[in-house]
Amino acid sequence: MRILAAGDAAVLVEFPGSGGPVSPAVLPFTAAAARGRPAGIVDVIPAARTVAVTFSPAAIAPDVVRTWCADLSARAVADAAGADGSAEPPGEALVIPVVYDGPDLDAVAGATGLTRAEVIDAHTGTGWTVAFTGFAPGFGYLVGGDPRLEVPRRSTPRTRVPAGSVGLAGPFSGVYPRSSPGGWQLIGTTAAELWQPRRDPPALLAPGTRVRFARAGEAA
Repeated sequence: MRILAAGDAAVLVEFPGSGGPVSPAVLPFTAAAARGRPAGIVDVIPAARTVAVTFSPAAIAPDVVRTWCADLSARAVADAAGADGSAEPPGEALVIPVVYDGPDLDAVAGATGLTRAEVIDAHTGTGWTVAFTGFAPGFGYLVGGDPRLEVPRRSTPRTRVPAGSVGLAGPFSGVYPRSSPGGWQLIGTTAAELWQPRRDPPALLAPGTRVRFARAGEAA
């Protein structure tokens, strides 16, 4: 683990790779930071293997921030090492209903050796967790799904992906919160609003949120 300066008002906590797409220490660090942080810490922003911590230099000294991050990181690494990877995080999962009508559903089936029905069953049959957010407001990178669904991004990205499109890329699944370019393999659509500025909070998904996909009209 390294703590790197990122300008004069932020540090970057860099966790070692673990062989997977996301460091298992990122979510414990983020969760611990959410439970309590010193005055002067402005934001904690997780990514796949790093966490950016921004702060106000007028309110807290950089050395204090680095010490806090180091203590939190050590506990997060220990928590990740002792966690049972087969156990789902506590709490009720958010259910996102999906109509599995995506234009890439057949391509995903062909790439994985599954039938269309098996792709859908694999996507709905396993719980997912938001590892981090980014790309667009409200877009969550979900991990923990059935490993048979790992497929590459499209060789040619689309110039426009409709809002609500549900996609796969590598080990991740995600939902496009608004129309945008994108290269993920699209397997379905949802009417769920991933980003609503008038809602509190605006984003439906946050790091650590558990998600289950369900066929639209069916119970999870």
